[in-house]
Amino acid sequence: MLTKRKKQNEIKKGQRHDKDTGSPEVQVAILTRRIEEISAHLDKNRKDKHSRRGLLGLVADRRKHLKYLEGTNRRAYGTLVKKLGLKK
Repeated sequence: MLTKRKKQNEIKKGQRHDKDTGSPEVQVAILTRRIEEISAHLDKNRKDKHSRRGLLGLVADRRKHLKYLEGTNRRAYGTLVKKLGLKK
């Protein structure tokens, strides 16, 4: 589960300025953290189909945000992918 403290750490990783909480970089960072946590949960609980469906939705959301960021700001996209260690 993504606690308040973990979410604040993810926001700090991706924010453009001090009060930024909704930029694509921040949203991708939060989604990546949630995806990692749900993936770890699914490694232990293989039959949890409901969580798997939620995971697929999160991956699709992250892909949409990344596609938007790549189209609007290619430099920010490249740095974010390197920072988060995504396979792109």
